[in-house]
Amino acid sequence: MSPECVFFAGGGTGGHIYPGLAVAEKIARLDSRVKVHFFCSDRPIDSQILSKTNFAFTELNAQKLSFGPVGFVRFIRSFFESHGIAKAKLSKSGSAVVVGIGGFVSAPVCRAAHRLKIPVKLINVDIVAGKANKLCARWADEVFVQFEDTKGYFAKRRLRVNVVGCPLRKEFDEPNPEKALAELCLERGKKVLLVTGASSGSASINDAICSLLGELAAFADSWQIVHLAGYIHLKKVKAAYGTALISHTVLGYYDNMADLLGAADLVIGRSGAVSVAEYAAAGVPSICMPYPHHSDLHQYLNAGKLVEEGAAIIVDDLPDAKDRAEWLWEELEPLLADDAKRQQMKDGCLQTAKRGAAAEIARTILEGR
Repeated sequence: MSPECVFFAGGGTGGHIYPGLAVAEKIARLDSRVKVHFFCSDRPIDSQILSKTNFAFTELNAQKLSFGPVGFVRFIRSFFESHGIAKAKLSKSGSAVVVGIGGFVSAPVCRAAHRLKIPVKLINVDIVAGKANKLCARWADEVFVQFEDTKGYFAKRRLRVNVVGCPLRKEFDEPNPEKALAELCLERGKKVLLVTGASSGSASINDAICSLLGELAAFADSWQIVHLAGYIHLKKVKAAYGTALISHTVLGYYDNMADLLGAADLVIGRSGAVSVAEYAAAGVPSICMPYPHHSDLHQYLNAGKLVEEGAAIIVDDLPDAKDRAEWLWEELEPLLADDAKRQQMKDGCLQTAKRGAAAEIARTILEGR
């Protein structure tokens, strides 16, 4: 019997919100009677994404764990404040399930659910289990993961670990590249190089591409660039393109990545768990520039799964801007010129892609398994 309500808890980045949103969409399609609600962070990216859906959401002022005296007090205060808000809402929901989707905001909600004897499930799409999910595992009965390698992180907990892949939004089931080409007024006779720093943009990727615009001019007859700079970097990146000879469209963000990735012939971007799953599902070759400042380097490991299948190349986001750009150009220039190599990489994507994760998770939740 389906629960009356399903609550998703987590956020702070698109990489946390989007997998939960993909499952929420499937739940709504499978059983429209079930109410779906998100507990998210108060970072702007969460409301920016969720406000464009039909799902209700509650912002919580949960803070990251900090061991400094001021930061720890702030963390404790915000944790129990968020816990109280979540517990009050959950207690009025009837039969329910809570799904933790990662990020610091998930922990107080999952703990509140456990205290109310509400089933807790987790979604962990990075190859390395996140800190919040490792904490929430003590309150959960099941976790859904993208990679087989992730199972070991939950081995000490008494919960089921299901390797299902990364839940992707419904747009990836039937992408419409023509829609992106039309909306962005792209030239039909030219291939598309997509540059993206994920939902917030990446200053280092932006700088590397902007410093290579002179070299990219050699490919102006056959290629064009769509550059998603991130809203906070948009003005600077637009100015850097100036009178660049290669055709270009510079945006802060683009909502429908399924269509845009479907239109792309090559992508340069980060390798968060959702990003690598989207590259694979779209069948687009990638140059991955993993975020270098995570202590566990999980973006390198995520990208490695694409590299194993010949679907991607890794370029380090080096601290020296000149070295970073030179390495990127060493890999980018031959790929732009080699249609056969890009086709091989595309074939590798199709070997890597796992589909159906959102539907599988949704059915498990609705069937009470």
